[in-house]
Amino acid sequence: MTDGVDFEPVDRPVPTGARGLTPVRTCVGCRKRSASSELLRVVVAADGDQVVLVPDLRHRAPGRGAHLHPRYECLNLAERRRAFPRALRVAGPLDLTALHALIGSEAG
Repeated sequence: MTDGVDFEPVDRPVPTGARGLTPVRTCVGCRKRSASSELLRVVVAADGDQVVLVPDLRHRAPGRGAHLHPRYECLNLAERRRAFPRALRVAGPLDLTALHALIGSEAG
């Protein structure tokens, strides 16, 4: 029973994409949420006896990934907070040289 109240349809935005939503991820550096297309995905790879962080530019590499804005500020925050080992669930130090090289080449 409406008791004299008019019900109007709610104007909702039309969803985009196959499921209707754009994937949203959190940057491990600044902790801000952004669309996954704006973030750089990073995965762990074993290089001999050393654990290396590898940028996943296609967002297709297998395994657990961490997301990061491709800016030095976010990379430095993530390093200082030790966010990569926690997000990727790995123990020990990680080699970030590939990540520093990629972000340096994008900045310059």
